[in-house]
Amino acid sequence: MKQHERDKLLNLEAEIGKRLIGQHEAVRAVADAVRRSRAGMQDENRPIGSFIFLGPTGVGKTELAKALAEVLFDDERAITRIDMSEYQERHTVSRLVGAPPGYVGYEEGGQLTEAVRRAPYSIILLDEIEKAHPDVYNILLQVLDDGRLTDNKGRIANFKNTIIIMTSNMGSETILENFEDLEAL
Repeated sequence: MKQHERDKLLNLEAEIGKRLIGQHEAVRAVADAVRRSRAGMQDENRPIGSFIFLGPTGVGKTELAKALAEVLFDDERAITRIDMSEYQERHTVSRLVGAPPGYVGYEEGGQLTEAVRRAPYSIILLDEIEKAHPDVYNILLQVLDDGRLTDNKGRIANFKNTIIIMTSNMGSETILENFEDLEAL
């Protein structure tokens, strides 16, 4: 590990904190997981980290992903954002790995697999994960478990240098209500 990377990892919370107000616990949890991965304390074939950020709109879920991309990959645009509301139907799931032979879009490859193949050092942001069809979760389990995914042409996309972030605002009303109840005490 080079000194520059070591310094980045040691100062991860401070660097992210320059862009993100609050969310200290979330930032610390993400930073700790990234450091564990880079220290070799997890399966080297799996993604660097996988996270689910829950909360209402505007609390910094996507901003944390951008800040992390900027610090780790020197570019806040090192993010592939996939709107999971576009994957609500069973037939749309194939778009992640590419259409089967004979179908429209076969030559294009999958949105997820092509993104990782083009930018293997990046963050995959799966926005509004709760809206995805249940079959999407089987694909994600393979990515999180094996760190790789085979596309429609038999090519392997390797996720070992990616960070997977899923966002959801599911339950945020309940969270806000509980927070307001605590403030009333």
